[in-house]
Amino acid sequence: MSETVTAQEGVLRELRVMIASGQLEPGQQVVQDALAASLGVSRVPLREALKVLEGEGQVIYHPHRGYFVANLSVDDLVEVYRIRSILEDEALRVGVPLLTDEDIEYLEDILSDVEAAATSGDVSAVTAANRRFHFALFEASNMPRLVRMIRNQWDATDAYRGVYFAAPANLKAMNAEHRNMIVALRNRDVAESIALQAAHRENSVAVVSQVISKAE
Repeated sequence: MSETVTAQEGVLRELRVMIASGQLEPGQQVVQDALAASLGVSRVPLREALKVLEGEGQVIYHPHRGYFVANLSVDDLVEVYRIRSILEDEALRVGVPLLTDEDIEYLEDILSDVEAAATSGDVSAVTAANRRFHFALFEASNMPRLVRMIRNQWDATDAYRGVYFAAPANLKAMNAEHRNMIVALRNRDVAESIALQAAHRENSVAVVSQVISKAE
């Protein structure tokens, strides 16, 4: 059983990367036989991983047709990011005062990874490093239930981040926003940290909404 769980988790991780990087595009059908073969697994862990993604709204199942990557929606984007704002503000409100100097150093190390990935243009690496940065900050709250709720919202929006990270100008803006956040975090300025995180989210929503609207 443990091997099955491990295989499912591995497949789920790979699918998230493929959706976030655009290898699986919005509206594209997931051809299970071909995908399972390319991942080197049977259809069982793939099917289970797809069920998880279906629960998050990242893929949609159509009877007699199979799974399709969900289309991007401005309304969905705005709703998820509004939920994130409520949860993330609370995580920062609790966590920022608890940050140690070692925590700040760790966050800065992760930012170096984010910037290196952005320079190389590796969207998958940017996505992973950016996620590590933000969740290291959220986890400082020592509120695991809250962090799990935030993670659920992030998991549901990988495709949107893929759209944002696809443009070099957006990566440059992201790096600058992160560095501003580090200054506020170093000063343990809760209000400024929350405001900068909010601006960070709002900038992403504005850019991605524009891209989605043009594609419709």
